Amino acid sequence: MKKVLVTGADGFIGSHLTEMLAARGCEVRALAQYNSFNSWGWLDDAACKHDIEVVCGDVRDPAFCRSICQGVDTVFHLAALIAIPYSYVAPDSYVDTNIRGTLNICQAARDAGVGRVIHTSTSEVYGTAQYVPIDEKHPLQPQSPYSASKIAADAMAMSFFNAFNLPLTIARPFNTYGPRQSARAVIPTIISQIAAGKKQIQLGDVTPTRDFNYVEDTCRGFIALAESDRTIGETVNIGSNFEISVGDTLNLIKAIMASDVEFLVDEQRLRPEKSEVNRLWCDNSKIRALTGFNPEVSLEEGLRLTVDWFCRPENLKKYKTDIYNV
Repeated sequence: MKKVLVTGADGFIGSHLTEMLAARGCEVRALAQYNSFNSWGWLDDAACKHDIEVVCGDVRDPAFCRSICQGVDTVFHLAALIAIPYSYVAPDSYVDTNIRGTLNICQAARDAGVGRVIHTSTSEVYGTAQYVPIDEKHPLQPQSPYSASKIAADAMAMSFFNAFNLPLTIARPFNTYGPRQSARAVIPTIISQIAAGKKQIQLGDVTPTRDFNYVEDTCRGFIALAESDRTIGETVNIGSNFEISVGDTLNLIKAIMASDVEFLVDEQRLRPEKSEVNRLWCDNSKIRALTGFNPEVSLEEGLRLTVDWFCRPENLKKYKTDIYNV
């Protein structure tokens, strides 16, 4: 991986991955979504921003995708619309960005002769677990427009391996958390509101279980997949093989922050009944077998690092703790 393209580099996971790749000596081209504010998202705060090439554009434009894939050895494709609640409101947007954007990147990578493509999936494609832990052979269940768009994007990506021999791997991370995560996710929602002094916090359903992974572990998983030829043509979970309920996670955050906050159920935050994913628990044996990767950060340690980041005033002020983030 001498020259690397990261799409979605302005986002939560993408910015951490960009920093990690730059620290490893890679020449990084980082794609931030074009906007009139000339914002690079989280890359604006990245220590490596002067050591990388930041380009602004949109994966929905095929000609633009062809231009940014030129001269690149490896593509990490993370650009996507990911908010599940917004996918109920604007599902067509998810088709354009997640499916067509993936098509554009794969076609551009093929045309440019890119050596490796790591396409980002999500554990949401599995839906509620039919068995646990969830391995890569688990049935796919589109329980939201977002998950449906990612199932289709994964299929599009893998078709380029099967039809055109594009050296591609599908990385399927489970629930990543950590500094810079959007407040639409439950962990930053809780931490940011407690840090802002809230005594009552509105939440959705806290009974589902998740396999939470600290963001640096997720990024190490991406890199491990890219560095192994054994992963080409494979779909590979990235997770901890540890299951915990959302409610127990929130109580752990309360203890870490020494808070007596009260959690209340807000009806508008509940997913439609058949859309809620009630159980996710990752079987990570495949990535361990193929690459030797193992997560390094425990949930409690990762939550403490995340709490520390959110509690810094310069970070907390970037979050609107008084509104429901869709």
